[in-house]
Amino acid sequence: MNTIRDLDLSEKRVLVRVDFNVPMDDQLAITDDIRMRMVLPTIKYVLENRGKLVLCSHMGRPKGQRVEAFSLAPVAAHLRELLGRAVRLAPDCIGRETEECVTGMSAGEVVLLENLRFHAEETKNGAAFADNLARLADVYINDAFAVSHRAHASVVGVAERIEAKGAGFLLETEMDYFHKSMDEPVRPLVALVGGAKVSSKLGALENMLDRVDRMVIGGAMANTFLKSMGIDVGNSLVEDDLLETARKLIDTAEKKGVKLYLPVDFVVADRFAADAITKNVTYRDIPSGWMALDIGPASTILFKEALDDARTIVWNGPMGAFEMDAFARGTMALCQIVANSHALSITGGGDSNAAVKKAGEEKNISYMSTGGGAFLTLMEGKTLPGVEVLS
Repeated sequence: MNTIRDLDLSEKRVLVRVDFNVPMDDQLAITDDIRMRMVLPTIKYVLENRGKLVLCSHMGRPKGQRVEAFSLAPVAAHLRELLGRAVRLAPDCIGRETEECVTGMSAGEVVLLENLRFHAEETKNGAAFADNLARLADVYINDAFAVSHRAHASVVGVAERIEAKGAGFLLETEMDYFHKSMDEPVRPLVALVGGAKVSSKLGALENMLDRVDRMVIGGAMANTFLKSMGIDVGNSLVEDDLLETARKLIDTAEKKGVKLYLPVDFVVADRFAADAITKNVTYRDIPSGWMALDIGPASTILFKEALDDARTIVWNGPMGAFEMDAFARGTMALCQIVANSHALSITGGGDSNAAVKKAGEEKNISYMSTGGGAFLTLMEGKTLPGVEVLS
């Protein structure tokens, strides 16, 4: 994979695909700018090397229509503050006016294209749309790991049309950490997998059984595994159509010599609400009509034992409904356990990263991946179209 270091940027129009799909409040003020800060090294490198910087990103799901609530105008204003220099927002991401805006740039100037998804052709990888984007650039850089699993025009189509192309520093870092954790890990390698559904992570689970030494499964997806073993899990969330699949995964882990850990106790509630009645029970004592919403203290101890001597930990998905304080203790405890370990620790996915932030352990995790879907795609053993096209 080529990187930005391999390319001559001086006096070139450098189109950088970034992920500026940042959260905003009702007043369109940015509430978390971490996605913008993560690509600042690439942005500054282009400017320091006298490139003409053209940034492109999507925002939300405008479904191919121009929706002002999804305009990148607030992003342009915030980027001006971060860079301490002018950032011009183009009237669109393609078209005559935008081409004139980019053509007139001088080295060291910054233009941010308007929301790519104002055009339906972006997500369809439309040929004409990709042609128009490619006309804006001499060099293409992908620094948007979070969308690199999608064959969109700005991710794949443009890269196919520009010879001088490579990865930005963020994309390079993401791929390096994944390679360290999954392809050449220091062992023992432990996968910590949570979240709601087995179906969304089935491919990742199957692939990781060929790679990991141990696998810890928590969150609501653990209910499906327990029910497949004949355990009554009450009204807990279960994917009944995947019971046989879950049972096969348990058998596969045993055949491959992968130690599989499931919760042995839960925090259960009579309903899914912050003010619900709760109690701790073993996995065999979930009351009829109640639901498991967090792992219990015994499970926390068990999972800690599984992680104690780990040298590499890959984590995707929380242990419970941590958004509610009543069901956050298990996930918060795992955050602290992972943060205090001596392992190379990598978290991926919005919920996992949000949990780490809620626990205040961001600085103690080796790397927090910026892309949930892309991270999961790699965990499934698949390649990313946005990375493959750079090779």
